[in-house]
Amino acid sequence: MSKADPRGRRVLRRAVREQRRDVALGAVLGMGHQTGEALVPVLIGLAIDEGVVDGDVPGLLLWLGILAAVYVGLSFSFRGSARAGERASLTAAHRLRTKVIGRVLAPEGGAEEGRLPGELANIATEDAKRVGAVTMALIVGIASATGLAVGAVVLLRVSFPLGLLVLLGTPLLLWLGHLLSKPLERRSETEQEQAAMASGVAADLVAGLRVLKGIGAEPAAVHRYRRISGQSLTATLRAARAEAWQNAVVTILTGVLLALVALVGGRLAADGDIGIGELVSSVALALFLIGPLSEFSWVNAELAQGRASAARIADVLDADRAVSPGPSSGRTVPLRADGRPGPPGLPLRLRGLSHETLRGLDLDIAAGETVGIVTTDPADASALLRCLGRLCDPDAGAVELDGTELTALGLAEVRAALLVAEHDADLFEGTLLENVTAAAPSGARADRSARVTAVLTASATDEVVRTLPDGADAAVTARGRSLSGGQRQRVALARALAADAPVLVLHEPTTAVDAVTEVRIATGIKEVREGRTTVLVTNSPALLAVADRVVLLDGGRTAAAGGHEQLVHECAAYRTAVLA
Repeated sequence: MSKADPRGRRVLRRAVREQRRDVALGAVLGMGHQTGEALVPVLIGLAIDEGVVDGDVPGLLLWLGILAAVYVGLSFSFRGSARAGERASLTAAHRLRTKVIGRVLAPEGGAEEGRLPGELANIATEDAKRVGAVTMALIVGIASATGLAVGAVVLLRVSFPLGLLVLLGTPLLLWLGHLLSKPLERRSETEQEQAAMASGVAADLVAGLRVLKGIGAEPAAVHRYRRISGQSLTATLRAARAEAWQNAVVTILTGVLLALVALVGGRLAADGDIGIGELVSSVALALFLIGPLSEFSWVNAELAQGRASAARIADVLDADRAVSPGPSSGRTVPLRADGRPGPPGLPLRLRGLSHETLRGLDLDIAAGETVGIVTTDPADASALLRCLGRLCDPDAGAVELDGTELTALGLAEVRAALLVAEHDADLFEGTLLENVTAAAPSGARADRSARVTAVLTASATDEVVRTLPDGADAAVTARGRSLSGGQRQRVALARALAADAPVLVLHEPTTAVDAVTEVRIATGIKEVREGRTTVLVTNSPALLAVADRVVLLDGGRTAAAGGHEQLVHECAAYRTAVLA
């Protein structure tokens, strides 16, 4: 198996340990069921010996009554064991899904690196389901082992050679089944990886369907998915062949063992060493053993697939954190001194910041100031946004919020005080109003309603509301695909403004709107963010015109600073970046 094997085993052990109560209950009921199943042939043999051979009718009726009672117990024990097993399996899968999603959504990030969204969804669903199924496999395995043990003991009492044959043959059969499960385990891991990749590519293509159609790239997209899907199909078929080969060989070996039991039993009966009833019991027990032995084949396959899926889950859960969570300082966002709802702005400082293309960047932003940042290289903007949002920690230097380095604050505190709203932010399925208020602070209904109205107006989302039949209650599909690009951008901006963070960083929030609307939005941002600190990472003249000052980054360093009009007249690099 892969290098994640020890971590995968840890995931399996934890899943079983968390469901130990249901696993124990299911195993006990399953053991009782298998014990009853193994005793049925014995009861039938006793009924034959006393009722048929000896002609004892009352004895026959007695054993038939006992047999009926055993079948009633078998019915209840089977249902109880199956219910406990299903509950353990489904609950374990649910908890694993929750853990995987929790790790993916963790503030410190890192789990999503190198994985497509569809791949993560596959791990959280299919792999979690397979690991959860291991709990059911354990219950079935314990019950089957009990059935084999009881069957062997009964056969030992009937005939020592028969019991010895089962006791020696069963471990050998289980060992061979374990060896045969190794190829299936390896191929199951590959199968799940390829299936996850195919799901990820499919989700990626569907998300970009409108763009693909716009540029006429459908044939290339179809070819790409066909290739990935073909690889997934090949891996699935290889895993299916391995499973079929394992089942076939185990079935043959099981048949050989049972044939030997029947042959030896028949020989003993012919020699007079066992009676007719005991012969019937021996043959019936041999047929009964087909069930537990076949179950072991299924258990081996489930364990092999569960180990492979557990390793993939462990890779996500143990993925390196993009940033450290940081200590919790216990600080809370301060209230505004002027009594207005919402927090005041906080000062922001970049001190010798170096990361990717940034080179020793120094910048001081006062509390409540609106600052525009223009970059000649988009990579500079990307690196800056990642550091400000603490999606990564800088290679050198620091980002300070109100005099405290971000690394010295807990991630929850940082995200509550400093919000980075990137231009390609997704919307979620729900209503338009639910999207806007998703991160809005709680407060009195009147204040909250007034704030929502203000941000809808500031972001020009009020125009979107008026064009929709259901207004603010209009349904928004996943990722906002039911809206146009400009409408999505306005709703995302309204959501960022509604969060009312002390420090808000907006990245190109108006690239998909017309010039008139852009001017209106620029004015609205300035008004609704009064008293809060706002950073506009943009090359838009309309937005830069409302900034208190503008900073030009060139080559990862501050190249110029001043008012928008001043830089337009005095800095050629600025004119090229903003007006070209």
